[in-house]
Amino acid sequence: MEKRKIGSLEVSVVGLGCNNFGWRIGPDETKAVLAASLDSGVNLLDTADMYGTGQSEEYLGDALGKRRKEVVLCTKFGFEMGAGKAGASPKYVREAAEASLRRLNTDYIDLYLIHRPDPQTPIAETLGALNELASEGKVREVGCSNFSAAQLAEAAAATPAGARGFVTIQNEYSLVKRTAEEDVIPECKRLGISFIPYFPLANGLLSGKYRLGEPFPENSRGKDEWGPKVFDPAYLNVVGQLAAFAEQRGRTLLELAVSWLACQDTVPSVIAGARTPEQARANAAAGSWKLSPQEMGEVDAITLQHETVGRSVG
Repeated sequence: MEKRKIGSLEVSVVGLGCNNFGWRIGPDETKAVLAASLDSGVNLLDTADMYGTGQSEEYLGDALGKRRKEVVLCTKFGFEMGAGKAGASPKYVREAAEASLRRLNTDYIDLYLIHRPDPQTPIAETLGALNELASEGKVREVGCSNFSAAQLAEAAAATPAGARGFVTIQNEYSLVKRTAEEDVIPECKRLGISFIPYFPLANGLLSGKYRLGEPFPENSRGKDEWGPKVFDPAYLNVVGQLAAFAEQRGRTLLELAVSWLACQDTVPSVIAGARTPEQARANAAAGSWKLSPQEMGEVDAITLQHETVGRSVG
């Protein structure tokens, strides 16, 4: 699989999102999904302390075993992890990092992200704490998630010369959620940092399982709490057009969703979750389509003609 750079790290163009671990699947299923991903060439594993309230990290650490050095391990901190356990104060940064290291059964984190901005803590203090962890060899690179363009600029301005700053941001981005193109992605280009999309399949909307006028599959996200925001007729109409575009070229909607993101020049890796080995293998294979400039333009014509879908509704 193609590899790209995030700072000093070299990552697979398709990564594995581990948010299902400890929430939707148990330890044995986690091992099967992880093995299928690694054997398919995936090396970027993305988790967070809050996923499964720590169980995602625990299951992942246990499943990795001797394969730890084969992967680039990304985890995040900042969301609520118990009474008084949240945020990005220097004290909590260290506490959260040590807890993640224990759960992941490792002595270093390759890519450590602040999961959301902390308005109570100056970003310079957070960066100082992250640099201390890096100087101790406990963190290799640092980044952020759910930051605005203005917050990215603030963080860059607060990073002293020679200090470790954010090398990447992880925000929502997909064929049907393109608001990041308005300001965050231009700011990434200005600062020279990468953009890792989350929800690349729009909570499953772009998986190929959903069509306008057809009932939602049983046990799908279209039937649970994720549904109301993306599983509506306006989105499903666009999905139908995108699916037809892919099928005309002998491809699947899943391949289009992943490969379109991988063709963006700021995107080093597309993180996709999986609950089964079959899904993991399909995700890994989906990033190989190199869309031509003409094809990219045709996709834009499908998505951006629907202004409320292409950019503003989520």
